[in-house]
Amino acid sequence: MKNLKILVASVFLLSMYLNAEEVYATFTVEAQKSANLAFSSGGIVAKVEVDVNSVVKKGEVLAVLQNDDLKAMLSVSQIALKYAKKEYERQVKVKNIIDEAQFDQYAFKYEHARVQMLYQQALLDKTILKAPFDGVIFAKSVEVGDTVSAAAIRTILKIQSPHQRKLVLEVDQKYWRSLKAGQTFTYKVDGDDKTYNGKLTKVYVYADSGNRKIKAEVEAEDFVVGLFGDGYIHIPDTK
Repeated sequence: MKNLKILVASVFLLSMYLNAEEVYATFTVEAQKSANLAFSSGGIVAKVEVDVNSVVKKGEVLAVLQNDDLKAMLSVSQIALKYAKKEYERQVKVKNIIDEAQFDQYAFKYEHARVQMLYQQALLDKTILKAPFDGVIFAKSVEVGDTVSAAAIRTILKIQSPHQRKLVLEVDQKYWRSLKAGQTFTYKVDGDDKTYNGKLTKVYVYADSGNRKIKAEVEAEDFVVGLFGDGYIHIPDTK
């Protein structure tokens, strides 16, 4: 009975492919996620914690600018906030028996100290470059001692998703009505004799006026970014 079900399913799939239109498509392999990383503030690079091929986790520190002065300023603002908060809390207890304008001054000093502390923390954070997502570093153009400028921001590290890939397909624009997410794509990658199957996950909503192509995407894994390939999209016959 089990073998019969498998046979029936195989015949059904075969009939679908026989009745489907096969649309040729080329593609390039891209990372599912990719980012160019740079400092948004200027300074001298004090630490570089990664190299090309380093695998990193989201939030992991990648590089740090010299920031001892900002750390000191943050400590000062934290102390100021500590005492402003204490004084404010004391005044809250006697709020009903003191002048309202006088109480507002204590409230203002507390809020001002809190905002100053957040501002100093933000300045310090800009000197620490962290990974925006789990990934692998695939390009590096920074060393300890390099100077970076906030006025001329430059990419110093590039990161991409470690395994997740997407095939960016290009198809003749005349098939724009036929392409749909979920359609099967059978393909090969240059240098690999194996045949793969995937599903269209996205069809772009525009056609390139330069080459008269429309794009689509297929999810994949572990291919080297930049590889080229081709295959056929199976479009079911709706007649």
